[in-house]
Amino acid sequence: MRISEVKRKALQSLKGKWGVAVSLMLLLFLINVILPLIIEVIASGGFTQWFMEEETPLWSDIFGTVLTIVLIPLTIATTWFYLNLVREGNPEITEVFAIYKDGKTSFKLIGGSILQAIFIFLWSLLLIIPGIIKSLAYSQLFFLLRDHPEYTVLEAITESRKRMKGLKWKYFLLNLSFIGWGILCMFTLGIGLLWLIPYIGTTLAAFYNELIVPQDDSDNDQIEA
Repeated sequence: MRISEVKRKALQSLKGKWGVAVSLMLLLFLINVILPLIIEVIASGGFTQWFMEEETPLWSDIFGTVLTIVLIPLTIATTWFYLNLVREGNPEITEVFAIYKDGKTSFKLIGGSILQAIFIFLWSLLLIIPGIIKSLAYSQLFFLLRDHPEYTVLEAITESRKRMKGLKWKYFLLNLSFIGWGILCMFTLGIGLLWLIPYIGTTLAAFYNELIVPQDDSDNDQIEA
C-alpha cells in the first residue's frame, strides 16, 4: 500500500469525526499544558511571583516528571482512539480516560514506554542513525499491546521489530510527509495542530491496521501449513 493510500484511508476514517477528534486534542492540551501551568502559578504564590522566578523550582521539576509519567497511559489510549476510528468504530472521548480503570494495563503501558525509551537511548549512544532505526522498529509496540494484551512488553517489542522489517523506510517517509503541514501550523500559532495531530495519529493507526495487522493472518497460514 502506498503512503498516499494510507493517508487517504485516514481522512476517510476522520470524515464526520473531526469534531470529537479535535475536542479530544483540545482537552489533552488543557490537561498537559494549561493545568500544570495553573498549578505551578498557584503554588508559586501568584502570577507575579511565578513570573519573577529566575529558575524553575525543584518541586516544579519533580511535579512535571511525575505528571508526565502519569499521563503516559492517556497518551497511548489516544492512539488507540485513532485505531478505533480507522476500524470504523464510533469511539468516545470517555473511552480514552477509561484506561485508568485498568491499573494493570496502565502500569504495563508506563513500563513499556520507559523500556522503549531506554532501548532507543542505548542504541542512540552508538550513533544517531541506529537510534532512529530502532525507534522505527519499535514503533508498533503499543498498537500490538492493544490487539494482543497477552503479550509482555518485551514480546511486543520483539514482535514490532519483526513486523517492521521492510517497512521502516515507508514508515519514516510517512512521518516525513507531514512536515509541510507542521510548518503551516506555525503560522496559525499552533491552533492548526488541533487538526494536524489527529490526522497524523489516524494515519499512523491506518498504517498499523493496513500493513502490520495482516501479518497476523500470514503467520497463522504458516502455522496451518
